[in-house]
Amino acid sequence: MFEQVNGKVVKVDVGAAGGVVARTGAMLFYQGDVVFSPHQIPGAQGMGGGLMGMAGRMLAGEHERTMLAQGHGQVHYGFAGLEVHVVHLQHGAALRVEASRLLAYTAGLQSSVVSVAGSGGGGGGGLMGALRGAAGGALTGQGMFTTQLSGHGAAVLLGHGGFLELPVGGPNPVVVDPQAFVAAYGTVNTELKAALSWRDAVGRGSGEAMQLQCTGQGVVYVQASEEKL
Repeated sequence: MFEQVNGKVVKVDVGAAGGVVARTGAMLFYQGDVVFSPHQIPGAQGMGGGLMGMAGRMLAGEHERTMLAQGHGQVHYGFAGLEVHVVHLQHGAALRVEASRLLAYTAGLQSSVVSVAGSGGGGGGGLMGALRGAAGGALTGQGMFTTQLSGHGAAVLLGHGGFLELPVGGPNPVVVDPQAFVAAYGTVNTELKAALSWRDAVGRGSGEAMQLQCTGQGVVYVQASEEKL
């Protein structure tokens, strides 16, 4: 599957991987008979009109455009000089990753776009849950929606300054700055918590007014920076 060439570039045999989905502009160069075509993650369209249509338009604005590479050959991927990290997925575990921090993944993985409020964070389901997720995203710098991948395959994450892998599953939750959060793998629930009272937080732009509490079993990936992609 994906092989790291260095800290900022990966390469992959497209034929052996069964196809690769990557964000538009990530392909650096390739060798062989490779064909590229537009790709759409399920769930990124078709929410209709009204408030749900508004949510759909917000989702489309956050979701990165992707291209599907198929054929036989080797493709090198990278983006904006950012650090890359390969995650190998196994059946029964899911990877939830901010759309802007996902470089590429093998096409055999099941992909969907889900609300931040659906990450086990107590935001509730349906439209109101999604709107509460949007409010949390506005406060923390996270998006309203995130990409979920599952199945057997591999994905490549993007981040500033390198990555930390934080194990989740002990007696205490792992608490991270939402602006440094990249992805969670396994059966990890994420919940936004106010670190300061609302009165204290008003007027402060720092994401530290909110914290992302992670519980369950798995791994949380954090970039060594609060800089947004």
